[in-house]
Amino acid sequence: MILHSSATIERYTSDGLWGDRTLLDVVAAHVAHVPERVAIVDTPDREALIGTPATSVSWREFGHAVDAIATGLVRRGVKKDDVVVAQLPNVWELIALYFAVSRAGGVLSPVAMQWRETELRNVFDASRARLYIGVKDFKGFNHIAMADKLGCDALALEDITAMSAQAPDKALLDAISIGPNDIFSLCWSSGTESYAKGCPMSHNNWLYQMRLLPNTAGIQEGDRVLAPAPMVNMTGAVAWLSWLAARGTLLLHHPLNVELFLKQILTERVQFTILVPAILNMILKLPNVDQLDLSSIRSIATGSAPPSRWSMEEFKRRWNIEICNLWGQTEGTGLVGGPVDVPDFAMRSDHFPWWGKPGLEWPSNMEGVQAKLLDEQDRECTQPGQVGELVYRGPNVFAGYYRRPDLAPNSFTPDGFFRTGDFFIVRDERHIGFFDRKKDIIIRGGFNISAAEVENLVLTHPGVQEVAAVAVPDDIMGEKTCIMVVPKDKARPPTLEDIVAHLKQIGVATYKLPERMELIDVIPRNPVGKILKAQLRQHLRVPAASDRPHSESP
Repeated sequence: MILHSSATIERYTSDGLWGDRTLLDVVAAHVAHVPERVAIVDTPDREALIGTPATSVSWREFGHAVDAIATGLVRRGVKKDDVVVAQLPNVWELIALYFAVSRAGGVLSPVAMQWRETELRNVFDASRARLYIGVKDFKGFNHIAMADKLGCDALALEDITAMSAQAPDKALLDAISIGPNDIFSLCWSSGTESYAKGCPMSHNNWLYQMRLLPNTAGIQEGDRVLAPAPMVNMTGAVAWLSWLAARGTLLLHHPLNVELFLKQILTERVQFTILVPAILNMILKLPNVDQLDLSSIRSIATGSAPPSRWSMEEFKRRWNIEICNLWGQTEGTGLVGGPVDVPDFAMRSDHFPWWGKPGLEWPSNMEGVQAKLLDEQDRECTQPGQVGELVYRGPNVFAGYYRRPDLAPNSFTPDGFFRTGDFFIVRDERHIGFFDRKKDIIIRGGFNISAAEVENLVLTHPGVQEVAAVAVPDDIMGEKTCIMVVPKDKARPPTLEDIVAHLKQIGVATYKLPERMELIDVIPRNPVGKILKAQLRQHLRVPAASDRPHSESP
């Protein structure tokens, strides 16, 4: 299945940015060079999650499993370009399926464990998937029964595990032609208010994306990578791409169990992991934080929301850990503010390298990536302080939403840049910074307020564990800012006055101060950690009787 245009393939191939290797070739090379190195270690709580014991596989065993599963899938009827949906937690078989389905000629389409009939029906309707692979019991829910109810041809995880132990038929597999521009995976955009859209990525897309972390965060040969994010889209891909680039060891974890995750960090000699900012903050606010030894870790990538400068500085001060600020999308876009391109630690929390801007060179050498900001009239933003939508083009970007050509006119600019839907701000002549999602900007009396900025500021209050900022309608100002706060100590939560006083003390502009607060037990998030603002706005439709806005005006 080749979806990129011939012109795109010719351009990136002639520029030397795409080649003739596939991801299957990369795995085969690792099997040949480090056959006995441990490739994957299951999450320690696998048996409690799905009823089968945790294990580990070497690169030699992994290569055998890929070929064996691929053989079983072909014999099951999987043909060239067939889509295979997998709904699995982070177990070693899921990683093997990415490569085994490709080896069989198909395309793996992983989906979140939380998805139910509505989302799964949408995936099958949109992808015309050939096969579903799931589990019979995950936290009391039978995914196979759900697939059966929808009429899907389904295999259980146990069937895949059994396939992995069989003898592969390499002659059968070698007869299947797989090229670097074939689609390798079909992941789904993490929409919060509408059906997800399919994002097909080719081998060449992923191979270019694989340069991101080694080039920007210093991933090294043999690194042990801890993967807490579900392996269903770009957030999870950061881990498996880093593992593949390092031909290292992938330590799995999912769903998040904070106590177990910390134990893995402390005992498994981890060099790299990825955490959302909320977990970074949580670790730093643990009562025993001074006793934690995280010295094996070289770097941590964070994404899904901008990290606070405070958390980045604390990880550096306490453990000499470099925090890499990642922005990216399942569509293939990506920027990294890391020690290679943004060595000034004070800048890294809100400055991204302006890759592709004419006249600039970067140590990471992410050649081929072009980023620019466009205002509402599609004019380029070039001056510091200007805010515009980030549009992005590069060898890592998908060809367009799967079987949705109707979306192309609004998804791409006439010159082929993907419209990310995210506002960025021009920081200076070399850097841009994330500003906010379009729908997450709070417009108060003509002032644009970044919800993400408010969240990072409020997190500096010692009594706040997590926070989400959303707009609430106001007859006079248009909108005001409400913060939804998870307190660190539920017995003694901070008040709105406490937080406002703290923000004033650290010098926050008055118009950015929150004017309503609600205490909640948990911030709702989608499977990749993004805050579900739609749910929070629904919760706020009924005004709180205790709203007490501060008295100052901007």
